Amino acid sequence: MARLTYNQQSFLMDGEEIQLLGGAMHYFRTVPEYWEDRLIKIKECGFNTVETCIAWNMHEPEEGQFVFDGIADIERFIKTAEKVGLYVIVRPGPYMCGEWEFGAFPYWLLTVPNIKFRCYNEPFLEKVDAYFDVLFDRLRPLLSSNGGPIIALQVENEYGSFGNDKKYLNYLRDSIKRRVNDELLFTSDGPLPSMLHGGMIEGVLETVNFGSRTEAAFEQLQRLQPNCPVMCMEFWHGWFDHWGEEHHTRTAESLLESLEPMLKQKASVNFYLAHGGTNFGFYNGANHSEEEYQPTITSYDYDALLTEAGDITEKFLAVRKMFEQYVELPEMNVPPNTPKKHFGVVQFTEHAALLDSLEQLSVPQQSQSPLTMEHYGQAYGFIVYETVIKGAYGKQTLTVQDVHDRGQIYLNGQYAGLVERIGGRSRIEVEITEDETKLQIIVENMGRINYGPFLTDYKGITEGVRLGNQFLFDWTVYPLPLKDLSQLVFTSEEPKENHPSFHRGMLTVHEAADTFIDLSEWTKGVVFVNGHNLGRYWEIGPQQTLYVPAPFLQVGENEIVILELHDHAECVKFVDQPVLG
Repeated sequence: MARLTYNQQSFLMDGEEIQLLGGAMHYFRTVPEYWEDRLIKIKECGFNTVETCIAWNMHEPEEGQFVFDGIADIERFIKTAEKVGLYVIVRPGPYMCGEWEFGAFPYWLLTVPNIKFRCYNEPFLEKVDAYFDVLFDRLRPLLSSNGGPIIALQVENEYGSFGNDKKYLNYLRDSIKRRVNDELLFTSDGPLPSMLHGGMIEGVLETVNFGSRTEAAFEQLQRLQPNCPVMCMEFWHGWFDHWGEEHHTRTAESLLESLEPMLKQKASVNFYLAHGGTNFGFYNGANHSEEEYQPTITSYDYDALLTEAGDITEKFLAVRKMFEQYVELPEMNVPPNTPKKHFGVVQFTEHAALLDSLEQLSVPQQSQSPLTMEHYGQAYGFIVYETVIKGAYGKQTLTVQDVHDRGQIYLNGQYAGLVERIGGRSRIEVEITEDETKLQIIVENMGRINYGPFLTDYKGITEGVRLGNQFLFDWTVYPLPLKDLSQLVFTSEEPKENHPSFHRGMLTVHEAADTFIDLSEWTKGVVFVNGHNLGRYWEIGPQQTLYVPAPFLQVGENEIVILELHDHAECVKFVDQPVLG
C-alpha cells in the first residue's frame, strides 16, 4: 500500500499529516562519489524529500541498449537518499525538459518513421513503453508500497506548456499506474490557466510551478482543483544561463519573500534546484524562441542552494533559518565543503589537427547529399562533411542551408568562414579558382532543443550545400562523437590559425581535489580530463571556468586534452574558484 496519500487539506504519510519540503537534484549532473555528500547537505538544510528527474537518453543511448551503472545508476542514487533519511519523488518522463539535451529524449527517436513527440502517436508510445518496461522493473522494489523511499511519481512534465492531448496524458497515466499500482501520481504545470488546464488529468493530483507571486499561483491552482492540498513542485529560486547572456542570480531576500507564504499556509514545496550540478559532455540542452536558437552553458550551478561543486551558500543558510521558524528541525550538522585546489599552470606542447586526424577518429560514410547526424547513427559531438568541387567558378556564394548548429568552412585546407544557426548566418562569399577544390565543413551539434514547440531538432547539415543555386552532391562524411581520443597522434607541430586542433598537456597532482580549469584565454571548444568530457567552453561567456570534480583526477600525471576550434593559448590554469559570469 502507498505510504503517501492526501485529504482535502494535507498530504498524509502513513495517515499522519506531513508537509513535503523537497529539493531537486539530478543524479546525472553530479559524479556518484559525491551523491551522498550532496544528499546529506540537502537533508541538513531542512528538507525531508529529494526529487529527481530520470534522463531517458542516459539510460537508453541506443535503442535497446540500456545503461544503469556509473553516473546512470538511478537505483544507487535512490538508495543513497533513503540511507541519509530522505523520501524520494521521481519524475520518470518520458519528457524531462530540465535544460537537458533534447529534453532527455534519446537522439535515435529522430530516426523512427512517422514519429511525433509528446502526443498520442503509436510509434512514439511504442518506444516509451519498451523503455518503461526496463526502467520500472528497477524502480518497483524502491516504491513505498514495497518498503522503498519513492513516495510519488510524475506523469509527463509541464505538459500544459506544450499541448492539450489528454488522450496521450491518460495513456501515460495508465501506463505508469499499471507498473506502480497505487503510488501517488501527480502532474506539474506553470501557473497560467492555459498551462494548468492543458496538463491536468482525471485521477492525478496537479501541482504548480513558479518562482514568485505565490498567492496568485496557489489561488489559480485551487480554483481548478479545490479540496486538495497545494504544492509548488518547482520553486524557481535560481535560473539557468545561455551562452552569450548574463549569469542569472537571485537574492536570498527575494527567495524568502516567495517562500514564506507557502510555509505560513503549510503548503508543500520542492526547490528547483537544491543542487544543480554540471552538464558534462555534450548533454546541455537549448531553448528556441521564435527568432533565436539559445544553447545552454555547461555549468548548471543555477544559483542553487548548493553550488555546482556542492558548497553551501548564504541562500542555503537563509532557507534553513526560515524553515526553523515553521517546522521542527534537529540541530544542523553539515559536512564540510569538499577541498578546492589551485593546481597552477599546464603547458600544451603536443597538438593534433582535427582535419588531419579524421581517419583516427572516425569511420567515413558516403552519401549523395549531406545528411543529418542522426542518419549516420550519431548522437552528439561534431561531424565533418567533405566533397570536391570540380571547375574554377570564380566568385561564388556558398550556402549551408539550415546548419545545426555551427559550421567552419575550409577550401583546400584554408579557413574560409563560419556559418551559424545563432544569428542566422548561412552563407559566405568564396572564390573557387582551382580545377578541383576540396570543400570541408566541420559542424558542431551545440545541444538539441529541450523546451517548446521546436523539439524536432536534427543536427548537422539538415538541408544541403549550394554554390549559388546549384546543390553540391557526392559527400564523404566523418561522424565525430569524440567518445575515444586514444587513437590521436600528437606532434610538436603548431596548428594553423582557425584550424580546430587537439592540444595535450599533463597536470601533476600530489593529492586529488576539486578544481576549475580557467579557459578565459581560449576561444571555443571542449575539454577532456583523463578521458572525461567536462563540457564546452566559449569566450562569449558567461562562464569562464569548467568544474573538474576530484574523482576525475588521479595522484600523479593527468592527461588534459583541449579541442580548440579557433585560436589556442599556450597554457591553462587550474584554479580554486569558479568564474560563472
